[in-house]
Amino acid sequence: MNPGMKLLLVMLVALEISFTQSLIVNIILIAVSLLYILTQHISMKALFGIIFWPLFPAVGLFVSQWLYGSAGIHFAWILFTRIYAYVFLGATFTLTSSITDLSLTLEQDFHLPSKFAYGVLAAFNLMPKIAEEVRIIKTSALMRGDALHFWSPKLYFKSILSSIQWSHNLAEAMTSHGFVEDYERTHYKVIRITALDWTLFIVLLAVVQVLLFFIRY
Repeated sequence: MNPGMKLLLVMLVALEISFTQSLIVNIILIAVSLLYILTQHISMKALFGIIFWPLFPAVGLFVSQWLYGSAGIHFAWILFTRIYAYVFLGATFTLTSSITDLSLTLEQDFHLPSKFAYGVLAAFNLMPKIAEEVRIIKTSALMRGDALHFWSPKLYFKSILSSIQWSHNLAEAMTSHGFVEDYERTHYKVIRITALDWTLFIVLLAVVQVLLFFIRY
């Protein structure tokens, strides 16, 4: 499915289950999302992460509602499964979609301003470089006998200075490659929303509506 359509579908379904209280629908969404993720051959590390890390807030909500809430243990299970439904729905997008394709389709099909689309794409592509720069800053500080921890203001100040320099270099690079705001652009990769994308979007959204309407438990 088109990445933009997939993102919109995930957001709509997540918004709907926020205002409904169906334990079975939450479980169905988790199971279907898990099956879809498994068909995409993701790594076991990523799969472990989306199962393990949400366990802490999910258990916290469950225990809080069970012990101190007035709606009973059934609602506690709804909150528990809702957290995992959010996570697995999000994973169907984040683990199977390219940020490059998303930026391109947001610009071409959803008419997002080019400067915003390419700015977001540049920010995502700079993340590995930012992590490397943080390691360099920490190592340089250790060589001077100064240990910088994640709570050290100096670490963030130096990182911000580096980011400002990168943003200036990026702006110059885009200008030198002919990027001009508010001008019509050509694209090396054209992404279009097809009839199949619309069909999948409408059918999947309709199925969720039917489940929410008929399954109340």
